[in-house]
Amino acid sequence: MKKFFAIFFLALTAVLFTLTGFYFWASSPNLPKTLYNEVKASEVPVKIPNDSVHSIITYNLGYLSGMTNNLPVEKPRSLFEENMDKVIRALKKTDADIISFQEIDFNAKRSFYINQHEEIAKLGYPFSGLAVNWDKKYVPFPYFPFSVHFGKVISGQSVLSKYKILEQERIALGRDPDNPFYYDTFYLDRLAQVLKIKVRNQTLVLINVHLEAYNPSTRAKQMQQIKNLYLQYYKDFPTILLGDFNSDVRFQDASIKLLLNLPKTGCVAFDPFNSQNTFSSETPEVRLDYIFYNEEFIKEISGKVLHQFQEASDHLPLLMKFKFKNQTLWN
Repeated sequence: MKKFFAIFFLALTAVLFTLTGFYFWASSPNLPKTLYNEVKASEVPVKIPNDSVHSIITYNLGYLSGMTNNLPVEKPRSLFEENMDKVIRALKKTDADIISFQEIDFNAKRSFYINQHEEIAKLGYPFSGLAVNWDKKYVPFPYFPFSVHFGKVISGQSVLSKYKILEQERIALGRDPDNPFYYDTFYLDRLAQVLKIKVRNQTLVLINVHLEAYNPSTRAKQMQQIKNLYLQYYKDFPTILLGDFNSDVRFQDASIKLLLNLPKTGCVAFDPFNSQNTFSSETPEVRLDYIFYNEEFIKEISGKVLHQFQEASDHLPLLMKFKFKNQTLWN
C-alpha cells in the first residue's frame, strides 16, 4: 500500500509539474514589448488622389475566419485564402486612403502563420501602425477538442495609410478585475491605438479601438476611458474615433450612448430608428462598429456599411468619405 501511494504521489507531482511548466510556457510572449507598438514605412507604390475628399474604413477582420470565429470547428487553410481574396478584391474597388483593422493576425497558428497586415498592405499602403494586443506561445481556446486550439497567437490592431504616420501610442484599457487569474493570463488586451497622420496639410488624430466583448461593466469603464481620450484631442485636431465598440444602442447597458451623446460629434451611417448593422455579416442584427468625428474640423460627405465584403469576417466594415473644413490650397 505504501508503495502504491508513493507511486501515486510521484505521478501526481509529475503531472502538476508538467501542467505548471506548460502554463508558464504557453502564457509567455513571443515578442519583446518594444514591438507591441510600431510605426512602419515601406517602398510600396502609392497613388494619392489629388482632391480634397478623403476616405477611411474601419473593419474588424476577425482574423479572416468568417462566421467560424471562436467556434470549436476545424478551419482549413482554404477558408482563410478565400476570405483574403474577398477582402483584397473589395478593398481594391473601394481604394480607401486609410484602413483601420481590429482582430488582424500578424503571425498566428490559427490563420496559418500568414501576416494578414502585410498581405493587405501590398495593395498600396506604404505607411502602417501596428498595435499587438495578443501575444502568447499557446492559447488553449476554443477549449475542446484540443485540435482546434488557437495555439501560437500574435494578433492585434493595425492601420494602413497612404499618408505618412507621424507617431503612434498604444493604450491598454482597463481589464475585468473579476476574471480568474488563469483566464486573465491568456486573455487579450483591449486597446486604444492613437495615431497622428499627416493628411496633406492637416494633422489627423485617429483613435482605433476594440472594446470588451463579454463584460458590460468593464466595457462601460473602457467607454469612459475612450471618451476622455477623444476629448483630449477633439478641440485642437481633426479627430476620428473608430473601431469595434461591442455595444449596440439597443443593448440594456448601451454604453455606446456615452459617445453618441458627445457634443459637436458626428457618427457615420447611424440612425437609432433605422440602424445600418455591422454584426453578424451573415445576418446583420446589431451595430457594434462605429466611426465618430468632430464636426468643427471634419465634414462628412458620405458613409455606409460595406456589404460587398460578404462573410470574410463575422463583422462588416464601415466607410466614411470626408473633407477637412479648414482645408487650404496645396502646392
